[in-house]
Amino acid sequence: MDRRAAKRFLRGEKGGMTYLGLMTVTVGLLMGAYAVDVGSLEQQRTMMQVTADSVAHDALVMRELESEADSVAAAVERSEAIMNPQLYGDVIDPTEVVFGVWDRDTSSFTPTAGSRSAVQVVARRTTANDNAIGTYLMQLVGIDQWEVVTGATYATYQPFCMREGFVAEGVVDIQSNNSYLRRFCIHSNDHVKLSSNNFFEAGTVVSMPNIEDLELPNSGFVTNVGLLEALKAGSINIRVLRRINKIIETIADPESSYYPSFLTSTVPVNLSIKRIDATNLVPGRVHYWNCAGGPGGTIEAGTVVSDVVIIANCDVKLGAGGAMENAILLTTSASANSVNSPSGFRLGTDDGCTPGGGGRIVSLGGVKFAADLEIYGSQILTMGDVEFAAKADGIEGASIVTNGNISGTSNMSMSYCGGGMDQFTAEYFQLVN
Repeated sequence: MDRRAAKRFLRGEKGGMTYLGLMTVTVGLLMGAYAVDVGSLEQQRTMMQVTADSVAHDALVMRELESEADSVAAAVERSEAIMNPQLYGDVIDPTEVVFGVWDRDTSSFTPTAGSRSAVQVVARRTTANDNAIGTYLMQLVGIDQWEVVTGATYATYQPFCMREGFVAEGVVDIQSNNSYLRRFCIHSNDHVKLSSNNFFEAGTVVSMPNIEDLELPNSGFVTNVGLLEALKAGSINIRVLRRINKIIETIADPESSYYPSFLTSTVPVNLSIKRIDATNLVPGRVHYWNCAGGPGGTIEAGTVVSDVVIIANCDVKLGAGGAMENAILLTTSASANSVNSPSGFRLGTDDGCTPGGGGRIVSLGGVKFAADLEIYGSQILTMGDVEFAAKADGIEGASIVTNGNISGTSNMSMSYCGGGMDQFTAEYFQLVN
């Protein structure tokens, strides 16, 4: 090629579009590769997060009543049902289902052996785990796989009204001249009925699904000071009611989560008499009471039932002036008077909300206290209605939970402890991280 031809070639623009087109195609391919592979990555990340969330929830739900080992095994089985190991590898290893304690103040998780209150789960698709996420077109630029690690933390909690207060599937009917102090709660999954001249301190709660269903006399908001501020709309899944039979069936089993700490012997005491007092009760033992085959049995007046579990198959009358301290009474009677007292019964120790000393009554029927009931850091859990007349200033730390109605009379003062409660619970579960 002569000089002039060479200059013409260098100055020529033919073929320029071919080079530009080549560059455009290359950039387009790279962008397409990025879009395809990033889309696949996000899809896999989402699937992993859903898996971690689901596994953590199921593990903590199972841990409420089952062993740690069984809960971990069930969690791994759940993860494999969602993400088949043949397709995704071992996304969740058993060692990364860890139970512990969740600190809500610091939003931190601490592994703790034996805990039932929180769980942390980690899901991995990594090179070290031999299940990293493969790429498609990104291999053109040397990126063969992505690594993804996700996790979830679930913790248990108790709804505000389930900690202390009156909670009913049916109507809660409270009369006049009562005081509700220090965050006390009244909740009905039906509706609440109130008379006049009740006082609701700031922070107390009166709730039901529809606050328009509240029953009040004329000028009810005027005569019930603080009620308007206390009203809340909402319903509660009262899970513990579905546990009553389980509580009764397993409370004597040392492996049960319901087994009380004050029991010191697994050897039961069998009672086949109609009337019992403190001399018939052995501290630290479970007592099976068949009431001598009769329709009912009586705990003698003035008897303090302490450090025992009593499981009765009959109606139980609690004698006047008696008490339950650090004790549990359960009955399989489904009658409206399965547990009843004429007057002056004390449930729990008047100890200023100190932990321990509480009493618990669990019944498949109804509970009635005619007069002067005192409750301190204690619980009544029933499938039937609860009717009571409390002693003035006689309720401090009470949990009354029923599948029926709650009916209380006048001139009572009810206050919230915030701790020191002896009660059976069914946990609620919340994704916290």
